[in-house]
Amino acid sequence: MQQKEISIQSVDPLILLGNDNEKWRLIQKQLPALKLIARGDTIIAKGSLEDLGRFDEVMRMLLWHVERYQKLSDDDIYRLLNADESDVLRQSKKDDTLVFGPGGHRIAARTPNQQVLVDSIRANDMTFAVGPAGTGKTYTAVAMAVSALKEKRVRKIVLTRPAVEAGENLGFLPGDLKEKLDPYLQPLYDALTDMLPFEKVADHLEKGVIEIAPLAFMRGRTLDKAFVILDEAQNTTVAQMKMFLTRMGRDAKFAITGDVSQVDLPRQQMSGLLYAQRNLKDIEGIGMVQLTGEDVIRHRLVRAVIHAFEVADAAQKDSPRTKS
Repeated sequence: MQQKEISIQSVDPLILLGNDNEKWRLIQKQLPALKLIARGDTIIAKGSLEDLGRFDEVMRMLLWHVERYQKLSDDDIYRLLNADESDVLRQSKKDDTLVFGPGGHRIAARTPNQQVLVDSIRANDMTFAVGPAGTGKTYTAVAMAVSALKEKRVRKIVLTRPAVEAGENLGFLPGDLKEKLDPYLQPLYDALTDMLPFEKVADHLEKGVIEIAPLAFMRGRTLDKAFVILDEAQNTTVAQMKMFLTRMGRDAKFAITGDVSQVDLPRQQMSGLLYAQRNLKDIEGIGMVQLTGEDVIRHRLVRAVIHAFEVADAAQKDSPRTKS
């Protein structure tokens, strides 16, 4: 049996190990082949040479994460224990802060594919981000929009999505237009208030610096020097998608986000997002980014749920009944 010692002097041990060593016990549970001991500012690991090598990688990632973010959640531990060190440490070599939120809260890409999305938005005027729930596609797009606004690269942010499925039948809902839309746009509000003080968001909304509108209200407009996000794009029709994309004006950035596994359109109607993916992918200046279950940054069970559904869907497609 081999032994390895790793110093944790560079971080707050309470963040790394947790109250009453609860996080340390979680790490131990995930590495059953090793005997692990936390003693003062040193971690001692005993086991095979191969297992110790992986443990060394895991500890480098955990220490880097705590040094950079000054926090370590259970979900972070699960993610890093299953991550590739080269991907994680590649991020550590550059300042990937997108924006600082209220109280100095630092917002940055948290997975390799989220970084791909950030790079695509920077490089292209139009980017499609497609992936399952919880992968941070909308949140990342909003962070890029807020960053562009703060740096005065755009004059305004426009947020839109098809409301009440694809038909946008808002009339039966109580209240004025904003009150009708609010339930459908709450994820965008939540992202905005993570990145800007609540009072600033309210002021920007009042002055039109941040504009939230149903997709139908985009018709006939030209959006110059604006960062425009179309969320839930899987529920646009082909005609709606064409209408939206042709609103792009000068010095504009468009980000289109959606989950093609959650299309609410009638069966006979094709999703505008699927249509755009198939027909626009080879156009220079348009980026296509695919996020997966590996990018889920919500509770770890969300990743497990997505994987289970994907496996079940694949099995159903391959079954004799579905082929006939």
